[in-house]
Amino acid sequence: MPAVVNNDEWDLPRLKASIGFEDDIQYLSAHDQDHGANLEFFDVKFFPYLDPEEDPVFAAVSKKHIVIYRLSSAATPPYELIQLFRDDDEAVNCSCTWSKEPETDLPWLCVAGWDRKIKVYDVFHGKLVKTLVGHGAEINDLATCPTNPLLIASASQDTSVRIWSLDPADDKQPCVCILAGEGHSSGLLTVAFHNCGRYVLSAGHDNCVCLWTLPDLDSRSRDRNPPPPVVVHYPHFFTSEVHSGIVDCVAFFGDLILSRACHEDIIVLWRIEGFSSRDPIPLASSAPTTSDTERLTRSAFAPATASACPPQYTRLVQFCTPNSGHQFYMRFRLFHDKEKHPVLAFGNAHSRIFFWDLARLTVYHSFVTQMNDGERDGPVHRPSWLVPTKEKRERVDAISKLKESEDKDSVASGRTGSVDVEGPSGMANHYSSETIKDWDGKYDITSVDISIYAHSETKIAIKDFIGRQVAWSPAGEWCIVVGSKNLAIVLQRWQKKDIKDEKKALGQTESQSMSQSQSQSQSQSQTQT
Repeated sequence: MPAVVNNDEWDLPRLKASIGFEDDIQYLSAHDQDHGANLEFFDVKFFPYLDPEEDPVFAAVSKKHIVIYRLSSAATPPYELIQLFRDDDEAVNCSCTWSKEPETDLPWLCVAGWDRKIKVYDVFHGKLVKTLVGHGAEINDLATCPTNPLLIASASQDTSVRIWSLDPADDKQPCVCILAGEGHSSGLLTVAFHNCGRYVLSAGHDNCVCLWTLPDLDSRSRDRNPPPPVVVHYPHFFTSEVHSGIVDCVAFFGDLILSRACHEDIIVLWRIEGFSSRDPIPLASSAPTTSDTERLTRSAFAPATASACPPQYTRLVQFCTPNSGHQFYMRFRLFHDKEKHPVLAFGNAHSRIFFWDLARLTVYHSFVTQMNDGERDGPVHRPSWLVPTKEKRERVDAISKLKESEDKDSVASGRTGSVDVEGPSGMANHYSSETIKDWDGKYDITSVDISIYAHSETKIAIKDFIGRQVAWSPAGEWCIVVGSKNLAIVLQRWQKKDIKDEKKALGQTESQSMSQSQSQSQSQSQTQT
């Protein structure tokens, strides 16, 4: 078992292994094959309800298959396939989210895709337990409410978000809320809950991002049996100005928002002016209507008037995601834990995985401010991950002699020593212009229009691998990136680095091919159900 030798708070993930799965194309209809529906993992999610000390479990959706793996530092390879489902319906699945059985807490996995259905699987017993139907077009994303695991949100090509209840009390009418009407004009690709559970973000093909306020579903009318879904016609915030392309991923970072659009090669961090989850929940009547169709942004939190239009949103930082190409349906994921650094991860369309430690941005700003303080008294502590350019090049050259990869996170992950900088104030008095330029490119957030380059970058040896979705284990130790060629890339933090094992992981794919007969045998309980 590899010994844990470093729990450095600044550490970033490094490549650990890769998992390959069988070609899905043999299970698809001729129509689906013609539309390129093959060789893709489209979604991956970790089961969020395990004890932090337990080995994490993740699910990945691969067109016709759903695979469940357990990760362990004590195993070689570090993954184990523990469940497999094959969907025999005329469906191509592309999204998943976790829930749990309300009485036993056994894990449930919700899966959806082109057939407009949400299928709920009992992972422990390996069977389908229920199917939710109601959307008028394919479902492109699923999310679980952070405050209630029995509430699921789905984003559909029919331009609506639906909120579903897995509570047995709602079996007659599981769709409890519909967010639609005057929000989106085209199909949706992404949906996300706020941590408080009362706000939902949605975005998609119309380049727009909407923030919806969920009603108090516990107090909804029970005059009819079953009660009809509550319909929310207007979002409390709407904008088509943040992005100019298809928006395929949105997420909350506290009360801030992260979003990405294809063709732009950036992820944007921004805020809705006036919005605070600590404020009272706004009334449905306060949501702005579409009476002024020329407004590209409408907000209930900083409403415009006939005489004034205050800033309704502010761009804060943008992160550079080069070589994402013409692809869309590529999702970042933020690891956010109050006791650890927030880390953003994204896989591009050319075999690279990027990481940003958002804590470095504020620490670097503080470091530069202290260095330029003409009245400072005493030395300034330079963070361990701030390596002058010359030192960094020497370090990379040394590593390149040991391996022929381009895994650039060995220095960036914070394994170099830190120093106290003394002497006269001013960055230029201590570091070269090339070093300052390099640091500013990764950590300087004073210019909103300049994109921040990745703090750590790993290249996958598989040519033109497209990173479709990223997932973080609940404790932040493991990161999974899935995508094209039916590959799942496994990365890990806080472990002893073995150059030999890492080179093997970069150059070889650990294949987990399953025969058709094995797939069918493990999915019998599903088809019987």
